[in-house]
Order: sequence, then C-alpha cells, then structure tokens
Amino acid sequence: MGKTLWRDRLEPDQSHGSALGEGTGASFSQRQVSTSPWQRWLTQKNVPQSGEIASEILQIGAIDSLVVLRAIEQIIPMPLNHFYWENRQQQRAILNFGSLQELVLQGENRFHQAQQFIDHWQEKIQGSMAAPVPYFACGFTFFSTQTAEAPFPAGLVTIPRLQLVRHHQDYFLVLNGDRQQRPLLHQLAQQFHHFLKTLPPVLTPSTGIRGTVCTASMGFTAAVQRALQLIDQGKLSKIVLAHALDVTANQAFDVVHALDNLRDRHPDCCIFSLRNQRGETFIGASPERLLAVQKGELITDALAGSAPRGNSPATDLQLAQSLLQSEKEQREHQAVTDFLVGQLKQLNLTPQAAPRTLLKLSNIQHLWTPISAALPAQIHPLEVVAQLHPTPAVAGVPRAIACAEIRQAEAFDRTLYAAPLGWLDSQGNSEFIVAIRSALIRGNHARLFGGAGIVAGSQPEREYAEVQLKLTSLLEALT
Repeated sequence: MGKTLWRDRLEPDQSHGSALGEGTGASFSQRQVSTSPWQRWLTQKNVPQSGEIASEILQIGAIDSLVVLRAIEQIIPMPLNHFYWENRQQQRAILNFGSLQELVLQGENRFHQAQQFIDHWQEKIQGSMAAPVPYFACGFTFFSTQTAEAPFPAGLVTIPRLQLVRHHQDYFLVLNGDRQQRPLLHQLAQQFHHFLKTLPPVLTPSTGIRGTVCTASMGFTAAVQRALQLIDQGKLSKIVLAHALDVTANQAFDVVHALDNLRDRHPDCCIFSLRNQRGETFIGASPERLLAVQKGELITDALAGSAPRGNSPATDLQLAQSLLQSEKEQREHQAVTDFLVGQLKQLNLTPQAAPRTLLKLSNIQHLWTPISAALPAQIHPLEVVAQLHPTPAVAGVPRAIACAEIRQAEAFDRTLYAAPLGWLDSQGNSEFIVAIRSALIRGNHARLFGGAGIVAGSQPEREYAEVQLKLTSLLEALT
C-alpha cells in the first residue's frame, strides 16, 4: 500500500504561521517584535566558536513549564523549536528552546552517530556538574530513513540554548553558549529570570476547539486480517499495526492547552512535545518507558496486553482479572518481555524481571513487567536504545518481517510515532520513552496515532475498538 505524505495534503495558505500562538488567532503582524537581547540571542543560529560550551545555571523558584512555553510562543515572532518533557510522578520537567548545537541523522547508523556527537560535547561542557541538567534532547523516528518532506528527520540531537529544569523540588534556569560568551550569558540569564517573574503562576485556561472534522485512515481491519493470515502461516507471531485519525479544526490547535489536558488526565504518563522550526509539533502522553538510566542502574518496561477501565470498581476489577487471565494477552506480553531480556543479554547485561502486574491509566490498563539491570560505564545508553528499538510492543516478532509488513500495511508514515524520544545529561543519566498515544500537529490540522498488537486469536473488530479507545483520549485532550 502506498504512503501518503501528510504534509503534502495541507493547503499552502493553511501552513503559514502555524507556530504562532495556537488558539489565539495571532498573526505575524499582531505579534510583539523580538527586541530584547535574550529574545534575539534565543533565535540565533551561530554555534560555539571556541569548541566549548559554557553554562550559566541559576536556581530559581517554582514555575510551570507550560506557562513559560505559552509566554515564549506569544512573543517570539517566528517558529522556535522546543522540547518539552514532564512526568509528574517523577517530579521532573524539562523545557528546552533554541539550538546551540544540533546533529541531524539518517540511516541505520544513526544511534551510533548520535552517541559520538554526545560523547564529543559532553567533554566540552564547562558548567556546574552538580545541577542535574539534561543537556541533550533526542528524537528518533520509527524507521531509520525519512524523506526531505517529512516533518522530523530520522534522528535529531539538540543542545538547547535555554532550558528550564525541574528536579523534584528544585528548579533551574540554564543558558548554554560559547565559552567566550560567559559574561553575556550571565546578563541574559538575569534578564530572562526577570521575565519569568512577570509570568502568572498558573496557566490561563483555554476555550478549546470546536467544529472539528475527522477522517480515519483506511484499511486497518483489512490489515489485521492479513496479519492473522501471516500468523497462521507461521511467518509472524505478533505484529503491531497503527491507525491514524486526521482532524481538521476551524482554528489552529492550542498545543499548550492539549499538553495541559494530557498531564491532568494522565498523571502516570510522560507528557512530551517536540517542535521543529517549521512549527510542526509532535505531542503525546506515553505510559511506556523504553529505558531509564540513573546512577548506573537501567530500567526498561515490558508493556503489552490491554483492556479498558471499568466505570465502577466491580467492573474495573472484572476487566483487570480478565486481562490477567487472558491467554492471548499473556502471550502478547510475554513476547515483549522475552525480547527485552534477550536483547539486554546480548549486551552482556544481567536483566532481572520483576513480577508481572497491571499499569492502570485513566482509560486503559496494561500488563506490565519492569526489567532492571546494572549498566556498566562503558555501555552508552544509546547503545541500549539501538538494541531495543523497535520492541515487539510497537513492531512485532520477528522484528524485521513485522517492520516490512508495517511499511506495506500502513498508508501513512509513522514519523515519531512509537519511536524513541528522550534526554541525556552530562553524568550518564538518561531516559527514553516510546512515543505512543501521540499526535502530529500543524496549525489547524492534527494526525492522531494509535496502535494494537495482533497475535493468534486477535479479532479485527476488538482491535479496532482498542485503537479507537486510545485515539478518543487524545482527541478529547486536543479539543
């Protein structure tokens, strides 16, 4: 089945100004012109000339990252790339703006090249190593190659110019620049800190979006039926098929409003947003951790097998027990667990799987097995990412055959959907999630992604219903 490039379907007059104040109806002429030194510095393109990176780090008072995100996007008169990551359960938030250094990647070697880039610049950072600063933001697409028209490259590693970091109860403002700019960085940090003090303490509610038109991708149930035939023939034991829902609104989507909705509805998930310099934004609420590395301890999650939540405690318990006892769901989950353990062992690690349990989210519950291992200093977190992606939870078994079938069966490009998104700091700590339950937004257009794992015994109608459940939660957050 041929691919549809979503960007090519947008009318030209609807693609301009998509990054300007979503939900505000603002235009270039209506926006404040960037005049302050920190605003001009934030949008610069030049890179460090001295070959080193200096960081000005201030500990500041508590502040909501989404309040800052909305404020910045209202005063910067051009699409500005950002990286937003928040996990309320971990009490961690990261908000990055601009690019001091970045690496754009393509091809099968992208994870290794990203590792080399990070290793190089980690040695060049001159700053306070005591602060937990996640210097490197990373986004990798599901497949290792992307066309020039794709919204995001196959790999992107960015060292931002400006960062807001929350780590438990501590908040930090970080400005990264050339070592020769250190006096300027101090001045800019003070100016930006003053700007932060003028912002409201809480996010102003948005009125939301009305009048949307939804168009579902075609062929999902037919693809499930074909997959079941391949499973019957012994060519596959599992495949994860995605479904896309295109949504057009009568005004630009308010990304900050959607992110705020997602973090309120999914406090156990990682809420994320990645925006490029064309104003296209990829957002989501992922329950699935690909890996986390903290002080040499690695954790990854086997998350597969799903059931809806009940509308009463009794119904919810019944659905949970049915999920735990389902032979089909157990088989799907075990395939993911076995894969993760096997891949980690290939890196000469000694993984330990915790007892299987349930991860209960607001509208869905999953079978969940946390897996941990000690990670030696000589093994880079991106080596583990390369070893694990894509897991059977988002691809299938055997992996190569499943990925080839996904390319044929899905009439759209996954881009960042079901792909690794995360950060690394200067001390070897990192975290990557699998970017599921996600949407690609461009102005008043959004493409929502959801997927379902297909194994022997799957029923096309039930799998379609599972995907719709995931998409409904996203659509409600957007509107």
